[in-house]
Amino acid sequence: MIIVTEAAAKKAHLLMQDAMGEEAVDASGEHGLRMQVVGGGCSGFQYNLGFDAQRNGDKVFEQHGLKVFIDSRSTLYLAGSTLDYKDGLMESGFKITNPNARSECGCGESFSV
Repeated sequence: MIIVTEAAAKKAHLLMQDAMGEEAVDASGEHGLRMQVVGGGCSGFQYNLGFDAQRNGDKVFEQHGLKVFIDSRSTLYLAGSTLDYKDGLMESGFKITNPNARSECGCGESFSV
């Protein structure tokens, strides 16, 4: 299970409406946030967030009105993670807190397990 904070859900929904159009997002109800773990970065794996429609084999979660799609491989790496959004002077953007990550790179963009 992935936890999405209310702040992250609100920001993702606003960004999705900006990217795809409010009518398209609200009318279809098929689109959501895709969370994915891909190879790369200085620590071996990195996170990929984007807007997409559900695909076969996806795990689907809905929290605070936001659908989240995760492929079966990424689910293994993201189990128990929290997606948050910060908007402050020192930190701004989406932040994934992953209990499965043994280490992260200095910038926090990649991790190892």
